[in-house]
Amino acid sequence: MIQSLWNDEKTGSGALLPRLFLRLLSYPYSGAVSLRNTFYDRQIIRQKRLPCPVISVGNITVGGTGKTPAVIVVATLLKQGGYHPAILSRGYGGKSKAPVNVVSDGENLLTGWEEAGDEPILIAKSLPGIPVLTGAARFLTGNEAVQRFGADILILDDAFQHRQLFRDIDLVLLDKTHPFANGFLLPRGPLRENPSALRRADIILRTGAAEKIEPLPGNTGLPSFRGVHQPTGLVSGKTGEIAPPETLRGKKIIAFSGIGHPAAFRQGLAALGAQVVSYRDFPDHHPYQASDIDELRRLASRSGASQLLTTEKDGVRLASFPDFLADVSLLRISMEITPLAPFEKLLASLPHR
Repeated sequence: MIQSLWNDEKTGSGALLPRLFLRLLSYPYSGAVSLRNTFYDRQIIRQKRLPCPVISVGNITVGGTGKTPAVIVVATLLKQGGYHPAILSRGYGGKSKAPVNVVSDGENLLTGWEEAGDEPILIAKSLPGIPVLTGAARFLTGNEAVQRFGADILILDDAFQHRQLFRDIDLVLLDKTHPFANGFLLPRGPLRENPSALRRADIILRTGAAEKIEPLPGNTGLPSFRGVHQPTGLVSGKTGEIAPPETLRGKKIIAFSGIGHPAAFRQGLAALGAQVVSYRDFPDHHPYQASDIDELRRLASRSGASQLLTTEKDGVRLASFPDFLADVSLLRISMEITPLAPFEKLLASLPHR
């Protein structure tokens, strides 16, 4: 319901009151965000600094712009450039309340997804040799990464609004066609803060599959790049073996996901030529239950589909059901940044401290 209200879909005359109610609730939220930003802008509240460069990867909307693949590609480029990066995540959805959680020391996974959240686990699996830590206060996790693992550059996952910590580069992801969604702040829309917040950004990364790019209002004067999501592999939930995503062409599949932007996943499957005979959409970060697994098995048995398919992030949350996961394929999505050379040059301009 709320997604349709955000999208301003025609949900009947009864939608007018919910829209008005959510609009009213957005005013105190907007006021609180504006006041907090003013305190930081005027240095009434001062940012803390860590002893190495810091890059934030974030956005101004709730979910769905591809921050996780962006974090992975930025970390990969930095490591190739001679840095020793570490990833700092809040650990959204994780149950752990400890101030510092080491998800991966770069060699081994040390925490499960229930404690750390699904995205930090996926990042850790995708980045061997790079430590991943979670915790609400990233000044604490950042110091741990520097002192314990010798990190000389830190990447903050989903941290554009985490103003407590000074960063050298703010990389902000915006959807190509709807950069500011419906234009409303939470809860009437998915905006976390007003578009004017982009004055804090250093680099813009436009993501999404559509060909058309909606121009940003005004001339930001910021370096802008494209972040193209590409299916790069079909991972077996049983063995971890990777097949080309093109093997989906012509196959009848049952697809399901619990992610922020399921429409993009479905569009990607269609582009690969898969025949999606049934699709089940769960909420973002959905913790799968036995009842969900039973429902998906029933769908598969009566549909005549040859394959069950979901995203790699969903695969992290299916670890509690290994028998079911063994019957599922996971679509791996990577990000390609274009043009790459000037983007790498901006990263290389950061000092080694």
